[in-house]
This record gives sequence, C-alpha cells and structure tokens, in this order.
Amino acid sequence: MLTAVLALSLLAPAAAAVASPHDDAVTALRGGASAEARRRAVQELAESGVMADAPDLVRALRDTDTVVRALAENALWRVWSRSGDPDVDRLFALGVEQMSQRQMDAAVETFTRIIERRPDFAEGWNKRATVYFMRGDLDLSLVDCDEVLKRNPYHFGVLSGYGMIYLQRDEPTRALSYFERALAVNPNLKSVEETVEALRRLLLQQRKNTI
Repeated sequence: MLTAVLALSLLAPAAAAVASPHDDAVTALRGGASAEARRRAVQELAESGVMADAPDLVRALRDTDTVVRALAENALWRVWSRSGDPDVDRLFALGVEQMSQRQMDAAVETFTRIIERRPDFAEGWNKRATVYFMRGDLDLSLVDCDEVLKRNPYHFGVLSGYGMIYLQRDEPTRALSYFERALAVNPNLKSVEETVEALRRLLLQQRKNTI
C-alpha cells in the first residue's frame, strides 16, 4: 500500500507538468521549431490565444515563412476579438453584423454597451472608432482610437485608422507618421506600404514646390 502511494505521489508532478496545446504553441514560436510546426502553433493560438500572447504573435509577423506571417495576422485579429465574456462576445458579433449591414447608429449603441460592460476590451473601442469613422465623426473616432492604444499598443489596425483619419483631415504628415507606425508593428500591410510611398512622394513634392 505504501509503495502504491509513493508511486502515485511521484507520478503526480509529472502529470501536472504536461504542457497544454497552447503552451506547446508558445514554445514552438519562441524556439527553433520547423516552419510547419510554427504554422500549427499560430493556428493553435488563433483558437486558444489570449492578449498575453500578442507579443509572440507580433514577432511572428516577421517570420521567415510567408504562411506563418499571414496566419499570425489573422490570429491577432481573432485574439483581439475575444473579450473573455461569452455575453460580450455575442454582443460583439451583433455589432459587427450591424456594421456589415450599414446600421451605423445601432452598431454604435451595441459597441457602447460593450464598452460600458468591459472597458478593458480594446476591440470594443476599436470597432466603435471604425463606425464613427464610417459615419464621418472623425473627432469621436480619434477619441476611441486613443482608448484602443492605451489597452493594445500593438494594434496596427488602429494605427492605420489614425492615418486614414488624418488623410481625411488633409494632414498628410501626421497621416504618414501613423501609417509608418502601423508598418513598424506589421510590415505585411501592402496597402499601407503603398500609401506610405505615395505620401512620401507627395510630401517631397510639396517641399520642392516651396523652395
């Protein structure tokens, strides 16, 4: 009997040490895993990742494998869109649907309810900022963009959003700075990269015209 108890006590720590698929994924991204293993790791984090995994996924945006980079971008959006509260997640899905149906006032109301319930949920602020932008309420959109960055400094989407707002305001220099910041986080944003090059040419020409 004593032998059996001792055997169980020795096995218990070993069982507790078994890593979860999530932990295995993080290890694969941080270590020298193969490209295929890194792809699986990023896909796992898309399903089970939390905000604390964002730094690893952001690093994966610079992976040598193009598939890993694309999967990492998708995984970040999925992680950011999970609040950790099933009721809030259902509201979030409703708000996104309202946006797609161009029901802007209803979407603002839905995302406001989310913000009131979970002010720490950055993506609630981001989606409301997006709706405000779509409605042309640029000042309100900027306020919400600020709230996003307070909670999620890696949010390349909101950094691009700032750039779009300042383009609308005909402030190309400020727009360029935010687009460059978005690329500094995620260098795979091709449309942003093209916009940056166009703005640099525009500003260079403007400087030449003033000489």
